[in-house]
Amino acid sequence: MGRLFGTDGVRGRAGTELTADLATALGRAAVQVLGRHGEYRPTVVVGRDPRSSGEWLQEALVGGIADAGGEALLVGVQPTPAIAFTTVEVAASAGVVISASHNPAHDNGIKFFSRDGHKLPDAVEDEIEAALDLPAPVVDRGEARALDVGTSYVDHLVGAALAPLDGMRVVVDCANGSASAVAPAVLARLGADVTAINASPDGENINAGCGALHPEVVAAEVLRLGADAGVSHDGDADRALFADGAGNVIDGDQVLAACAVGLHDAGELTGETLVATVMSNIGLERAMAARGIRLLRTQVGDRYVLEAMEREGFVLGGEQSGHVIFRRYATTGDGLLTAVRFLTLAAAAGASVGELAGVMRRYPQVLRNVAVTDKEAVGASAEVAAAVADAQRALGADGRVLLRPSGTEPLVRVMVEATTQEDAEVHAAAVAAAVATAAG
Repeated sequence: MGRLFGTDGVRGRAGTELTADLATALGRAAVQVLGRHGEYRPTVVVGRDPRSSGEWLQEALVGGIADAGGEALLVGVQPTPAIAFTTVEVAASAGVVISASHNPAHDNGIKFFSRDGHKLPDAVEDEIEAALDLPAPVVDRGEARALDVGTSYVDHLVGAALAPLDGMRVVVDCANGSASAVAPAVLARLGADVTAINASPDGENINAGCGALHPEVVAAEVLRLGADAGVSHDGDADRALFADGAGNVIDGDQVLAACAVGLHDAGELTGETLVATVMSNIGLERAMAARGIRLLRTQVGDRYVLEAMEREGFVLGGEQSGHVIFRRYATTGDGLLTAVRFLTLAAAAGASVGELAGVMRRYPQVLRNVAVTDKEAVGASAEVAAAVADAQRALGADGRVLLRPSGTEPLVRVMVEATTQEDAEVHAAAVAAAVATAAG
């Protein structure tokens, strides 16, 4: 059996893979582990996204927390980054969010935060997993109570703005998720003229044909309404993508580029370094180099981006998918904070979001997922190595080839960037064919 915790908590099909029994065990084990680390009768902030399964999973999880003598502070439906923020704000022992982020409604997940708002280290997650089969300790049973978070999180976001958004017409796609109430309120507080779409969650429509997985939806609405900008969040609002007034989608790399340049020009980019992942576009690397900014790449996953930022004190990092971390304001990726910073950067500069995104050229990028039975055979294949070398030689300095085994599926991902879409397609097909042959 593989490790229960993935890069973003425990996630699976609600009711079959992620059951009520497992949620109870996780709540109980988490409190027992926190107790080992000196937390007497731990307090745990508990929030969720609006999936239907979130209600019974929360009940089960809270039961486990109480079994072990912990106190659950229930904040209801809130964005994932709001749980991290609230955990620190109320000095709780830990935070937990019940959400499967951008996954379909039938999935759900349980993700823990430490008392300082960071995702739990792998070692602590391993302790929780090892404690799942322990019996409930003999202690006075804990309790659950509602916690009204008020406007603290919204006030925090508004306080991170660089300028008012007076007169800016913004469409925000809330993915029928956790952003539905909060995102429009934040932008309106900043003075924007806000139109919210996909902001009526019913427990089953989260991420369905909308949100950050479908940024073309908000782009089309921006065009239809003649708005200045669009924002797309995912189900738990920890990511944001954008659209400009012409209906062009703006991805996370372009947001990172614009924000890095803004911080650099203000003398606030620590170490003159931006942290991104191996999947970030080569255009980002070139745009940063042209401005004297170093791009530090990590493996895929916002936790690895944050680890690098924390290790060396860097203030900005993120992923092409729209997870962006502003370390001076947040301990995790926060899509609402990203929207505030990017939109108000445009307002402060007197520029459109399209002009901001223009600081980098986005190279054509082709991704092929190749099903394999033996990932190690692919890595050891001389034929695959030769195909990669041939493609890289043909592309030269104007392109990039990346092979990345999936950490969760029997796949090897082939990514090729080139100056033209045609070249990227041709070389991606050649490398993918070599991978398929090697995998048997």
